[in-house]
Amino acid sequence: MGVLTTAVCTQLGIEHPVVQAPIGSAATPELAAAVSAAGGLGSLALTWTSPPAARTVIRRVRELTDRPFAVNLVLDFEVGELLRLCLDERVPVISTFWGDPTPVVPQVHASGALHLHTVGSVDEADTALAAGVDGIVAQGWEAGGHVRGKVSTMALVPAVVDRAGPVPVLAAGGIADGRGLAAALALGAQGAWMGTRFLAAREAASHRVYREALLGSAAQDASYTRCFDGGWPHAPHRALRNSTMADWEAAGSPSAPDRPGEGTVLATDGAGGVHHRYDDTVPLAGMSGDLEALALYAGQSVGLVNDVAGAAEIVTDVVAQAHRLVRAPDGRYRQRGGAS
Repeated sequence: MGVLTTAVCTQLGIEHPVVQAPIGSAATPELAAAVSAAGGLGSLALTWTSPPAARTVIRRVRELTDRPFAVNLVLDFEVGELLRLCLDERVPVISTFWGDPTPVVPQVHASGALHLHTVGSVDEADTALAAGVDGIVAQGWEAGGHVRGKVSTMALVPAVVDRAGPVPVLAAGGIADGRGLAAALALGAQGAWMGTRFLAAREAASHRVYREALLGSAAQDASYTRCFDGGWPHAPHRALRNSTMADWEAAGSPSAPDRPGEGTVLATDGAGGVHHRYDDTVPLAGMSGDLEALALYAGQSVGLVNDVAGAAEIVTDVVAQAHRLVRAPDGRYRQRGGAS
């Protein structure tokens, strides 16, 4: 595998311009650490985690690797205590989503951490840039999980790059292999933010049922919807079509509490917790029940996910494929705006 580095790699302290998106409760310390140890940037999703549990998983990542990693917090929720904990724990990179990052930036910078913020439009990028974030994640409409905007990755990324100037941009949405990374670099981004591919990583907490659904799905199976909004209302998302979504759509896509099967318990987890139809819960290892009917978040890149692999292997394969497509004569990727 040749060298493929951009300015954001130097900024983040990583070797390869590959970031594992914070894939909710499927993101484990083992996954984040494996991605980071392989030279990318691994991420934890801690918005819905208690402070003691958050401290435990942050320290677990540190036990597994000494490389930089990120923690993601969703600003649509009260995350002040979690942010303070992350900064106290000296998390090197804080990523935020779904809200105005302006109040958060001074806290992050005061601790010496870097701040990435995900946007779905040029207007949101302008707000984040004015706030002084260190990097922008431009999330195209193809993305899985919760989706902020309605513009495709191909159109959004160069528009955000043009606005960002020297601030690095990472491309998100529809990227699952080295061809997607190479395309992101061609659009002016300095790296790729990948979620769906890492749901099929061995270190992820995704249940076998979830992984089988990912491997058996095509791009058109990943639907933009508001079906699974329990726990995060009024937040559109992209998930694989399943029995819950089919029944809901057949009923005319009614709002809560008038949806078919509203309140039905679908699954139980290893701690005895119950999970209902329409919750924003994904099938995780240790769960039992009607797991196919839970939220199966995935982006349109799901059609490119064909196997379960280790996180390090995913990073290596993505970078190697991209390198073959974009390498310069000296083997290093060169890009306007300070890439090396």
